[in-house]
Amino acid sequence: MTEIAARTQSDLSRIIAERQSKHRVPGLVGAVVRDGGLAWSGGAGSADLATPGVTPTADTQYLIASHSKTFTAVAIMALRDEGKLSLDDRLEQFIGESKHEGITVRQMLSHISGMQREPVGDVWDTMKFPDREELIAGWNEAERIGKPHHRFHYSNLVYSLLGEVVARLDGRSWYESIQARILRPLEMRRTTVGMDGGPAATGYYVPPFSDVPELEGLLDLGAMNACGGLASTAEDLAKWMAFIAGPVEEVLSKDTIDEMCQPQIMADLDRWQLGFGLGFMLLRLGERVFVGHTGGMPGHITGSFVHRPSGTAGIALMNSTSAPDPAGLATDLAIKVLDDDPALPAAWVPGTSVPDELVAVLGTWFSEGAPFVFSVREGHLEATAPGAPAHKAPAVFERISADLYRTASGREVGELLRITRDTTGTPTTLHWATYLCTRQPLTFGPRS
Repeated sequence: MTEIAARTQSDLSRIIAERQSKHRVPGLVGAVVRDGGLAWSGGAGSADLATPGVTPTADTQYLIASHSKTFTAVAIMALRDEGKLSLDDRLEQFIGESKHEGITVRQMLSHISGMQREPVGDVWDTMKFPDREELIAGWNEAERIGKPHHRFHYSNLVYSLLGEVVARLDGRSWYESIQARILRPLEMRRTTVGMDGGPAATGYYVPPFSDVPELEGLLDLGAMNACGGLASTAEDLAKWMAFIAGPVEEVLSKDTIDEMCQPQIMADLDRWQLGFGLGFMLLRLGERVFVGHTGGMPGHITGSFVHRPSGTAGIALMNSTSAPDPAGLATDLAIKVLDDDPALPAAWVPGTSVPDELVAVLGTWFSEGAPFVFSVREGHLEATAPGAPAHKAPAVFERISADLYRTASGREVGELLRITRDTTGTPTTLHWATYLCTRQPLTFGPRS
């Protein structure tokens, strides 16, 4: 793992100290992930005001609340990959008692079903949460307040139902499912429903007009655990962020995580800075997009976000209901490292060979009047537009058969590339996504 420079570590410590002081957070933990693991962590304040001066650490457990939704979403996608459901399946296919028809799994994952936010019964007033039977009964009483796909509308109720889908398809409770599918494979030993009895932060509310914190109690969310019942540590969440950046096939494939990080709906219609994928928040800051989630429970406000291209993540855990924006703190930590102490680029490694059938294909071809440079890197055919921005990755092709390739990534992903040769075997034209590519720039028009 690449060590973070001492000066940057000092700046990170200053960020969390200033945030803890300014916003009067009893105890705060910040952490940064790089190169697949926890690269830095620091604490400020006290994990429990009964023992002042005992600073929280990366092993201090906090309630992570709606982070739980990301685990539920990964379990759903794993079931999809196993062929047990489709994203376009309707909820009533799995929960026959549901009286709301036509709500799809995709809509539920992306908060675009139009269903109301919370279970019936004013649960955040009474602090009494439904069991599984009560959840279904309440679901049928709940209101569908919007049209599907019409706008983003966050729903804890919907994610609680997704937890029920996981339980029914997996033949075990939601928590047993994510333990087996996610927590044990990733060795996230301190990610549990509720606190596990180890070092933990006590939750507080700090009133606006005094400096005397008030104790917040722990809640039992019952059948709503799938939307917000988990507790975790910075050390465990570092493993979760590393997984989102570099998936472990045993849990979920890279292709599926990539799919989950594709925007399904824009949540911020004013500035287009927040979108939602399949279970993940997609937060755009400048030229970077961070993937993760926030969480809020009485006395615990948390956030974890990763910049997937670099594998750099920030984590923020705070034990105050009135804490500052957790997404802002988590991404501030990650951006500090990305800007001030970026990881060194990987060393260039020479290739060993160019496939014989591609030798004559290499070089510049023109399509629609614009040039594309075809080259071989690490044995794979690539195509790059010379004027493309530096952040645009080249198109990479995979061979299907002689002179036929599939675009595996980049521009026109999924489309075919077909090579046509003359009688001497020299390539004369390419057809990429059906568009003609020639060695010389040509106008559009009929060709003989």
